[in-house]
Amino acid sequence: MHFAPELLDALRQARVIAVFTGAGVSAESGVPTFRDAQTGLWARYRAEELATPAAFRRDPQTVWKWYEWRRDLMRNALPNPAHLAIASLEKTGAEVTVLTQNVDGLHRKAGSTDVVELHGNIWDDLCLECRAPGDGDAPRDGAGLPRCTHCGGLLRPGVVWFGESLPEQAWQRAAELAGKADVFFCIGTSSLVEPAASLPLQAHDSGKTVIQVNPEATRHDASASFVLRGKAGAAMPALLRAAWPGGPASSP
Repeated sequence: MHFAPELLDALRQARVIAVFTGAGVSAESGVPTFRDAQTGLWARYRAEELATPAAFRRDPQTVWKWYEWRRDLMRNALPNPAHLAIASLEKTGAEVTVLTQNVDGLHRKAGSTDVVELHGNIWDDLCLECRAPGDGDAPRDGAGLPRCTHCGGLLRPGVVWFGESLPEQAWQRAAELAGKADVFFCIGTSSLVEPAASLPLQAHDSGKTVIQVNPEATRHDASASFVLRGKAGAAMPALLRAAWPGGPASSP
């Protein structure tokens, strides 16, 4: 894979790097994307019919069973070369923050130390009523549903559902980095889910170097400074090898 000298120079000189990732990154670890068709017992459902506060209040048992099934699908997933390459950017000495739409926790597992989870984390629970986090050992009610130890309310998966706002603190950090980062990566995202999808455009409008990595064209190609057409698991390690032939830790 060939990389423009201007791209390599921008990456080497960057002191602040933001890496915005979507489902395409985790798909390379075998994690089904949220927009994939449901399978097995869940084939008759659409994700949009289950991942809502209204669906949970109406039928919490079905929603919890679906999330337990999704957790099982992700349980043995391991970071792939894209996750590992993104984590290794920290070895350059730059300030690196991952802004992810993924809820699987694989960026942290890969070693990234500053991860902003815009859509929450599927392994977390929180109370539907008081929003307190679950403690991992929640009591179960007669229907087998986990209950909050603070107020007795139902616990729910700690992810952002359709119709909900992104966590305010996470969104503020992401928006700040879109205007602050010297280099803004946009990797493996379909650019369809707002407001997160607006982040690369914010970076572009702030005059930052935007690097789009995706096997398919998206609406962010037009605003990207550089477009790398390919899977992240191949493109990101190759880019780092080209920028730092001796490894990222060799950066001056």
